[in-house]
Amino acid sequence: MSLLFFYSMRNLFTRRLTTILTTLGMALVVFVFASIIMLAEGLQKTLIETGTNNNVVVLRKSAETEVKSSIDRYQASIVDTLPEIALGIDGQRFLAKELLVLITLQKKGSDSIANVIIRGIGNQSFFLRPQVKLLSGRIPRFGTSEIIVGRSVAKRFKNAGLGKKLFFAMRSWNIVGIFDAGDTGFSSEIWGDADQLMQAFRRQAYSSVIFRLKNSSSLSGIKARFAKDPRLTLFAIREKDYYKKQSETMATFLRILGISLTLIFSIGAVVGAMITMYAAVANRTAEIGTLRALGFQRTSILLAFLLESLILGFFGGCTGLLFASFLQFITVSTMNFQTFSELAFSFAITPEIIMKAMTFSLFMGFAGGILPAIRASRMNLVDSLHAV
Repeated sequence: MSLLFFYSMRNLFTRRLTTILTTLGMALVVFVFASIIMLAEGLQKTLIETGTNNNVVVLRKSAETEVKSSIDRYQASIVDTLPEIALGIDGQRFLAKELLVLITLQKKGSDSIANVIIRGIGNQSFFLRPQVKLLSGRIPRFGTSEIIVGRSVAKRFKNAGLGKKLFFAMRSWNIVGIFDAGDTGFSSEIWGDADQLMQAFRRQAYSSVIFRLKNSSSLSGIKARFAKDPRLTLFAIREKDYYKKQSETMATFLRILGISLTLIFSIGAVVGAMITMYAAVANRTAEIGTLRALGFQRTSILLAFLLESLILGFFGGCTGLLFASFLQFITVSTMNFQTFSELAFSFAITPEIIMKAMTFSLFMGFAGGILPAIRASRMNLVDSLHAV
């Protein structure tokens, strides 16, 4: 087997130009495949990591997102009395009644606008989201028109920096801080006092109630209590599951798009590899005859040519993944079709994506090399020697 490998490598090195061109063709297909799958993975990772497993999101029944949800103060007060809610050191419940609305802001460097989430928060909102860290400035004071903006918002939108003012809901809001929530959706939000925002937007109900469980396994009991209580038209879901559900539609669309584009481009790459291998067979007719005369079996000839094509696929996959890996340093934004707001996130590469890309690349090499390899193995010994 080692002899076949070195023989295949020698032939690829001899045909350097065609080897490089064929490898680059496969690399382009792998790059497209990996980049779109990385895009979907990055989106899903950003939304899933936004949630915490011990936090519970309470929404109105039939509302898929906080944007569509409405919880009146009476029902929110009932949720506030649940015995399953964890308590802080000061005895305060880890619970926040929050409002979520959308506003439009103008992007930096262009005239385009995008929707941005405004989240009305309570006293415990920061404690419920430990991933949120203050980068600069200070926490907004409750009862005032002060807001704090996420890192992605400050970076991408006009007048969203520290010390600036934003005008919305017929009121001017002072930006007193910038926070970073890591690679989560919170970095694309603006936070302020829920009561002040409800007055400004003339809202009479909250969008959601967020709380932390004393015991992670007690969620089923809360769901049963909600179902039995006629006063409540609410449902509860783990925060991580809530954001995971939000990511599924867009991530599935991106994966389908990636597979569709890859299949189209892969046809060209497979044809290119097939032409390369057919040319190699035609140019090495005498060589094949000599190998057969020396005692090499048809199977060995088939494996030698097929191995060449697989090596092309392997190097194409490695090259495509190498260039795709640099996309991790790029941050992009898209609309979250569940909330209709802009969401900033980065490409994400995982071992699973690497495995899928390399498997697909080797498959292209196999598909492009199997027919030429079969042709080489079936060459007549006498006819081949005549070419010597």
